Amino acid sequence: MSSLHRCFPLLALALVSVLPGCVNPEPKFAPRPSGPEKSLFDGRTLTGWKTTDFAGHGEVRVDKGRLLLEMGTMTGVTWTNDLPRLNYEISLDAMRVAGSDFFCGLTFPVGKNPCSFIVGGWGGGVVGLSSIDGEDAAHNETTKYMKFDNGRWYHIRVRVTGVEIQAWIDNEQVVNLVTADRGISIRVEVEPSTPLGIATFATTGAFRNVQLKSLPAAK
Repeated sequence: MSSLHRCFPLLALALVSVLPGCVNPEPKFAPRPSGPEKSLFDGRTLTGWKTTDFAGHGEVRVDKGRLLLEMGTMTGVTWTNDLPRLNYEISLDAMRVAGSDFFCGLTFPVGKNPCSFIVGGWGGGVVGLSSIDGEDAAHNETTKYMKFDNGRWYHIRVRVTGVEIQAWIDNEQVVNLVTADRGISIRVEVEPSTPLGIATFATTGAFRNVQLKSLPAAK
C-alpha cells in the first residue's frame, strides 16, 4: 500500500474532527409533532354550519371575516359535518361585541355525551363547564369568575381526551377536569347545539379562527 493510501484515512478523520458541521449536520430545532388541523370557518361563508334553532335567536351572518351572532334570546350555529368525539382540540377567537352575558357557549362532544364551555355567563363573568354531575357552570368545581372587556378578542381552547377535559382562555388554563366516574351533560336549552355548536346569550358575539385538531389517544 502506498504512503498516500495509508495517509488518506487519517486525513479524513482529521477533517471530521475539525469540521463537524460539514458532516450530517443536525437541525438546530427539531419540528414539533402535531395532529392534522382543520379550519372550520373560512371567513367568507357559513359552509359546514347552520343557524341553531333557538327560539328568539338573532341574525347569523359573516361580516369582515368574522362569524357574527347577533343579540337575541340565544343565538348560535351548529356544525353539520363529521367530527371526532374524543382526542381532539378545538380553538377559536371570541369577542363580546355588545351585551353583558356569555359571548361564547361552546358545546362539544365528550365521547357519547355533550358538554358546554361557558365564557362570560351569569351576568358577564362566569366561566366553567355545563354540566358536571348535573351542576351547571355556575355551580360546580370548574366555576371561575373573570372580567371580560367588550370589543376585545379572547383565544379559547378546549381539549378533550379519554380521561379529561381541559380549557384555556388566552394563556391561562381555567379547566382541568378528570372525567372518570363523572356525569357529563348539558343544560336542556343548548341541546340544539349538539354535537358541536357556538352560542351567545342576550349578547352579540364575534368569532374567527375556528380550528379543530386531532390528538393522539391518551395512554
